[in-house]
Amino acid sequence: MIVVAGEALIDLVPQGRGALASLKPALGGGPYNTAVALGRLGSPTAFCSRVSLDAFGEALLVGLREAGVDVSAVQRGTEPTTLAVASIDDGGSAAYSFYVDGTADRLFTAPAALPSRTRAVSFGTCSLVLEPGASAYEELLRAAAAQGVFTALDPNIRAGLIPDADAYRARFKSWLPSVSLLKLSEEDALWLGGTPQEWLAAGPSAVVITHGGDGLSVFTRDGAALPVPGEKVDVVDTIGAGDTVNAALLHGLAALDALSPAALAALRVDDWTRLLRFAARAAAITCSRAGAEPPYAAEVGAL
Repeated sequence: MIVVAGEALIDLVPQGRGALASLKPALGGGPYNTAVALGRLGSPTAFCSRVSLDAFGEALLVGLREAGVDVSAVQRGTEPTTLAVASIDDGGSAAYSFYVDGTADRLFTAPAALPSRTRAVSFGTCSLVLEPGASAYEELLRAAAAQGVFTALDPNIRAGLIPDADAYRARFKSWLPSVSLLKLSEEDALWLGGTPQEWLAAGPSAVVITHGGDGLSVFTRDGAALPVPGEKVDVVDTIGAGDTVNAALLHGLAALDALSPAALAALRVDDWTRLLRFAARAAAITCSRAGAEPPYAAEVGAL
């Protein structure tokens, strides 16, 4: 089983142009989207988070269940659901404003144990910023790594939520010894500073960087740097594209029996090429439709 740990929230997506365009609620949050995408691809998946008891929270759980995701590790709370108001530019790229004070997901507490049969745990986005939940997710990351569980990290930077950029950058570096696979966007890499080689030296067995429509690249400890082009598609918006990449990578690594740091480091060039092309196809499908609507296995095809 692959466990995804992090926030679930509601994206309010504009349905037209201008500041006063009507907003449509959509299920979202980087980890939430990753869990749904994994479930749709057919990977046994569990979600580990804290979700509100309000109507939005109930809808979020319904979405997970419909994707086949195990929600037994989800904590519940009476606090409201986090809201993210999206704005979409002419190229389909999304930016967000967040309403997070006193919301349920940031009050997550680390569980005593991971679900049985856990092979990997994925972390990222707002959940690693907003306290006190951020410290609880950090505790879970370190504990999983100490137990030899494969860990994946997508920082998915939301700069508007980070009050002290330098402190966050230092904290990010402190996570790397506990990370097996680091995935981040080109924009995140520039914001964080550093290089794939520096991050690899700190812990991960591989670093994957996404380049929007230009595809994605993997960097490995043996010095390899392999780029794969993106899939051409008419972009509606990019909401959930990076989260779909996370899911496709984890799903593909499971299929290759590479959910361990040693197995990840041993992947060959042709394995990485197949894996990155699979992730590019999956992300392109997500970009071709509105909101975070990751594809099902039949839509993406075989690895």
